[in-house]
Order: sequence, then structure tokens, then C-alpha cells
Amino acid sequence: MKVGVSGASGQMGSLVAGAIKDADDLHLIGLYDAHTSGNIAGLSVSQDKAVLDGCDVVVEFSRPEVVLENIATWRSFGASIVVGTSGFDADRLSELETIWGNGPGNCLVVPNFSIGAILMMKMAEIAANLFPVVEIIEMHHDGKADAPSGTAIATARAIARKRPDQDRTVESVELIDGALGANVDGVRVHSLRIPGVVAHQDVVFGGAGETLRLSHDTLDRSSFMPGVLLAIRSIPTQEAVMAVGLERLLAE
Repeated sequence: MKVGVSGASGQMGSLVAGAIKDADDLHLIGLYDAHTSGNIAGLSVSQDKAVLDGCDVVVEFSRPEVVLENIATWRSFGASIVVGTSGFDADRLSELETIWGNGPGNCLVVPNFSIGAILMMKMAEIAANLFPVVEIIEMHHDGKADAPSGTAIATARAIARKRPDQDRTVESVELIDGALGANVDGVRVHSLRIPGVVAHQDVVFGGAGETLRLSHDTLDRSSFMPGVLLAIRSIPTQEAVMAVGLERLLAE
């Protein structure tokens, strides 16, 4: 497959370019970044979107404010798209569905490429059936573009599907707005942005006389690369024109 990377000069984009370059079954043919140039994985980074025309698959890691516009362009080229940009809540996914329509090509939105993080989300779904209360604490570096993280939103939604109504009565009154966290489909999410962190998430369940804490740490962005390559290799045979997450692929 001929593969290109959008947002190639970013921390994730540059790593993804290197991983594709090193994969025997993939051919890296183009790198695009709207704001920077340079050389990554043996290719020049272009500020012209046309550099990705001719790709079978484009991996999209641009910033949230431009990602939908970029995706519309890659769709017009006839490419399939793996979207790693964060911030795809329900409203943005609805916009993407409108843009994508019936293709051409397939579109896969991945909130988190980490195998460990995906397993944590699946374990959280299991625990949601057994504990009456849950909250999420997610922590990222202070350069992250959005909050909550896509992983936290996806985890909260998965929990809410299993337990739409939590059995709880919170008597605390917020003296300052936001002290009790954001409400994502009835699940409270707390976002921390501090230097020195790549990514961390705790899912904390509470029941009578006990708590359960599921934790996942990303120590290096290299942990995302197996998931990125899995997404690229699977997208040509994806059953749905548009899909979210790698969970189905891990089950296979």
C-alpha cells in the first residue's frame, strides 16, 4: 500500500512516518504539514496537500481545528483515512459522517492506538456492569490540543452504554465551576495537563465498602506504532465505510 502522513512534523506524525518507512509491506510516498517543512524518514515534508494525491491510505495527525478540512481533501483524492487526531466527540463524528458519506475509500477514527489502553477500556466495560459508580481521571502533557482526551471520551461512552444511570447521590456543591469534572454521557471526567507526562488514565469504580482502579500509562509514543500499523493494514478490508476504534481488530 502507498501511504502518506498528514501532520508529519508533529511528534506523532514523525514517529508514524518512521514506522511506515520501516514496514516491509507499506510504501511511504508523501508527507504533508501545513506549517513546517524538513526531512523525515527520508522524505521531504511538503506544505502542498497535493503531495498526498495518489496515496491508498492517509494517516491524519493534524490539529483538531483543521482535521475535517484535511479529511475532505484526502477523500477527494480517493484515499482511505486513518484518523489519529483527538477530539472526535459525538458532534464532530456526526460532521465527519456527513463529509465522508459513502466514500470513496474507508475512514477509521482511532481515539487511542495503544493496545494496553484499548484493553483498559474493555475491562472498564466489564466492571461497569458490576459497580454502581465510576469516574475517570486522565492526564496528558500540557501541549495536548484538547480536553478531555479522545480516550477518556471513548471510555466514558463505553461505560455509559453498559450503565446509563449511575446509582449515586452527590451532595457536594461546586464552589468553583468544574470542580467535580466534566459530564460525558453521565460519567464524570477530570483532565490534568502537566509537563513530564505522555498519557495516563485512571478509571475509578466505587461500590459498597470497596473501590476498583484500572490504570494505564503510556511511557513512550512508540507504544502507539503497532496499533497504527494494524489500522493501516486493516482499513482496505474494513466492512463499514466509517468506523471508530481498534477494538474489533484486536478481537480478531
